[in-house]
This record gives sequence, structure tokens and C-alpha cells, in this order.
Amino acid sequence: MKKNYLQNATVLVTGGTGFVGSHVVEELINMKSRVITTTQSQNPQSYFYSQSLQNKVTVVEVNISDFNELFAIVTKFEVDFIFHLAAQPLVETAFYNPVETLQTNIMGTVNVLECVRRYPKIKGVISASSDKAYGKMPKKTKYIEADRLAGDHPYEVSKSAADLICTSYYKTYNTPVITTRFGNIYGEGDLNFSRIIPAIFSSVITGDTLQVRSDGTYIRDYIYVKDVAKGYIALAQNIAKYAGDVFNFGSSDTLSVLDIIKLVNKMFKTTINYSINNTAQNEIPYQSLNYSKIQKSIGWRPSKTVSQILPTVFEWYKRAISAK
Repeated sequence: MKKNYLQNATVLVTGGTGFVGSHVVEELINMKSRVITTTQSQNPQSYFYSQSLQNKVTVVEVNISDFNELFAIVTKFEVDFIFHLAAQPLVETAFYNPVETLQTNIMGTVNVLECVRRYPKIKGVISASSDKAYGKMPKKTKYIEADRLAGDHPYEVSKSAADLICTSYYKTYNTPVITTRFGNIYGEGDLNFSRIIPAIFSSVITGDTLQVRSDGTYIRDYIYVKDVAKGYIALAQNIAKYAGDVFNFGSSDTLSVLDIIKLVNKMFKTTINYSINNTAQNEIPYQSLNYSKIQKSIGWRPSKTVSQILPTVFEWYKRAISAK
């Protein structure tokens, strides 16, 4: 695979106007890719629109659950590569609306893979999964890629199933797909204030009491969004070597919700008022990913820690919340 594989390529990013997708789109623009992104809504406060990325790419309204719509876009624009990031990303939403979650996360993935199978011009697809695909571990241990997939609630099942479908397409049709599994991604552009870091910053800025949905002890890896985007790009550049493979992306920031609150209090010399509601549905108490495989394969490792980058991220939230 040549070094600048994505340069001047036509790249489709499903969910490219979303939180992670917008950072991947930004990286692709910097690489001189011709970017097509799907969208179903427009939020002027989002990273995508606040950075005016819509002026540098082609935005199309497509529901990835509709194969005919998606395939029409792929063939119309003669797509070379796909980053599949569109999903219903929230555990709580999945609890109340499992049909939409399963339809979007499973059949949306099937439709992307089927586009690749039917349209041989496409060189590969990077599919975004989650640590949730592993389900609940019986003890506190770091997941490795060879661990079984064991989702047992709607969101987790949607990720486990989509991962298995990616593997089946590779093994059955030789579809060039790489699956990625991440922990908790944070950074500029995450406007979902049910997630802990956006919620904490909102509390610091507005003075409102932070509502903690869990009991505060749930532990996750925290990964900076720009490190995630760079990881996606690096894998795409190595699609020929690693097609059919699966990679964890983790970090050394393996923290509980209460750890994050204490860290922000110390960093910003504040005292966050918070309420432990303990109402979280189907959340997994402990999840951490062993990422030695991706580090050995392509040299990826997180470049920023929570302590290093949170001040920069906080400035973005101050602007975003004041603009509401």
C-alpha cells in the first residue's frame, strides 16, 4: 500500500458530520481526499459545522439502513474507500429503542459491506465498533481481540453482531474490512451531554449540579478523539496488509467516573456539585482494552492523556455552550 493511499481518493464517511466522524473528515481533508459524508441532521454547534467542514466536502442525506440509497451514493461518486462510523451510539437509547439501534447498527453495517462486495472499485472499509462488543467480563481484566464477543443487551448485541458480520464478509467474500474497537472517546465536538466529560464541563461552565447516571465507580478507557481519527487513517493506509483483522484502541487513562470528577476538580481548581443517581441501564461496570496489537502492527498509541488535553477541550466547550 503506498504511503499516501488516501490522497486524491474519493472517500465516503458514514456519520461524517458526527462527533468522531467530523475529526476523521478533517484528517481526510488535510490529506487531500475527496470526501463524501452522510448526514441525517444538522447541528450548527457541532464540530463539523463550527469548523465549516461542510464547505470542503460533499454532504448527502442518506439513511444507511436503506441499501438502495447507500449504494446509489457509492456508485454515483465512484467511492474508493469507506469509513463506516454511522451508528446509534448510546446504551440508554438502545434500552428504550432497541429496534432503531439494531436496525442501524447491524443492517447499516451489512449495507456498507454489501456495497463493498458489489462495487469492486472500493479498496476497503474501516468499521467502527466498541469495547461493548465484548460484553461483561467475569473479572477485571483487559480485553484482547481474541476474546469472545458476548453482548447481552441491545446496544452490546448490535456491536457484537456487526463485528461478526464484518468477519463473515471477509471470510466468505474476501471483503477488505478492518474492525476497530474503542473505549470512551472524548474531545472537541461531543455534544451528547449524557456522556461524562461533556456533562462535567457543562456543570463547570453553568454551575448546574452534575447528574451521574451510574454509581460513579464504572471504569473505562478514555481516548482523545484526534488520536482516534489518526488511528483510523493509519489503518486505512494499511488495508492490504490487515484486511479481515480486528484492533483494540485503548489508553493508559483507565478511570472511573469519580476519578474523572476528582481530576477535573484538581485541574481547574473547582468543586463540582454532583448527584449519584445510580439509574444507568445495562451498563458494564469495568471495561479496558489491551491495545498492544495495534501498537505492534502500525505503531499507533495515544499521543494525549486526559491531563494533557482536557484544558484544550474545555476551551472548546466554553465556546460551544456560550453559543447556545
